[in-house]
Amino acid sequence: MKNILILGGTRFFGKRLVEQLLEDGHQVTIATRGNTPDPFGDRVERLVLDRENKESLAHAVADGRVWEVVYDNICYSPQAAQDACDVFQGKVKRYILTSSLSVYEPSSHRNQEKDVNPYIYPITMGGKDDFSYAEGKRLAEAVFFQKADFPVCAVRFPIVLGEDDYTERLEFHIRRVQNGTPIGMPNLNAKVSFIDSEEAASFLSWLRTQRVEGPINACSQGDVKLSEIIGWIEKETGRKAIIQRESAKENASPFGVPESWTMDTSKAERLGYPFKPIRSWVPALVKQLSQQQEA
Repeated sequence: MKNILILGGTRFFGKRLVEQLLEDGHQVTIATRGNTPDPFGDRVERLVLDRENKESLAHAVADGRVWEVVYDNICYSPQAAQDACDVFQGKVKRYILTSSLSVYEPSSHRNQEKDVNPYIYPITMGGKDDFSYAEGKRLAEAVFFQKADFPVCAVRFPIVLGEDDYTERLEFHIRRVQNGTPIGMPNLNAKVSFIDSEEAASFLSWLRTQRVEGPINACSQGDVKLSEIIGWIEKETGRKAIIQRESAKENASPFGVPESWTMDTSKAERLGYPFKPIRSWVPALVKQLSQQQEA
């Protein structure tokens, strides 16, 4: 049994991670603001904290425990990263940061970890309101890898999809096709990477047993064109999508990118992690969600 702390963990793939760790027999503590109910009952310990407040973070973990692993799903700024470096000094054996495909720019090639090197990325301090989401993640990585005195791995996830996606990014497209509402997509030929919420949680759980440090990409095998996604939705709904290259902000697709935005997962695969093929689950998810929307 390992003593594991999850910062975040009451929504989406964080919930799935908690369940997997509990099934494996670990002692799990979740640390959140305490605003979102969770289904774990007395199977977990709970800490209430403000991740953006160093004193709150320090107070929550001030009992002297040394954590086997800390998963940080809610770090969005260099200041939050620096706070964690200070607070967890001498208190954690391994730190796993949830990062993002957003650290990369859209590109015609599959982005590799070396394309954004956090070990040499210039650090500018500030809170999450001082930076874009992408820059906040770049800077958070940079702080951890340049300043932490404990081993850190940063998992770069693409858009995570699933029936439990509370942001309903895929449903956005399904509803608009069903209702005949325009969808703003600047480039239907752009290719994108995805991962499903179950595999995102499984990968995080698997990383607990690995010694790998540094950034690591995690996404399903292969990629898909945005036109394919729209085609699957049209097939399931029996309706034709209205696609606009230029559109009002409220019609802009959360998948809409000017060019391909994909990742190379060779590093994880060399370590032995077998990602699912992207076409083995995305069309099925489109079908499932389309049926739910029609019900």
